[in-house]
Amino acid sequence: MSVPPQYEFFIDPSRCIGCQACVQACSECDTHKGHSMIHLEYVNRGYSTQTAPVVCMHCDSPTCAEVCPADAIKKTGDGVVQTARKPRCIACNNCVLACPFGVPKMNTGAELMMKCDMCYDRTSVGQKPMCASVCPSGALAYGTREEIAAQRQRSQPINQFQFGHQTITTKVNMMVPRDQNVEHVDVLASMNDHTSSQDIFWMMYEE
Repeated sequence: MSVPPQYEFFIDPSRCIGCQACVQACSECDTHKGHSMIHLEYVNRGYSTQTAPVVCMHCDSPTCAEVCPADAIKKTGDGVVQTARKPRCIACNNCVLACPFGVPKMNTGAELMMKCDMCYDRTSVGQKPMCASVCPSGALAYGTREEIAAQRQRSQPINQFQFGHQTITTKVNMMVPRDQNVEHVDVLASMNDHTSSQDIFWMMYEE
């Protein structure tokens, strides 16, 4: 089984309403044993209540897997980076510290790193991830690029992220304004920006 190549995951943080439906749905997935693999973060809590869903971006070259000394994190042939394997994970936290997106979380009780695996038990058989199936605002979506283009005519998907001099390409797409001519998301650009307007989320995008 594998994820069909025409189906992709899309995140539109500007649509997130902070309802946590995705978090609850994720925790109900059979393979997660009651633990949610998705979490919400405030974009800039000092200036806005805007939240953004955080899932594994499934990098083409996953840093979490590259720094794992126990070879516990595997990337499947269809590009999905799996959560750590219990028999191999030594709970060293290397992956937690290395991930540029802050995705992996250490379950200290189970001594196991746990992260989003794009609901592989569902997506590999043609179903949507749990989070995307319940999101009421469309902040999380799963489908083909053609479907998304028809539904989001003012937005476009981007899957390249800039961290200083490093460019990371991911399997998961971020939706950005189509009229901004965005080529990649500059994650560090907003660190020293104290914008307090409604455009606070878009300040990280570089033309």
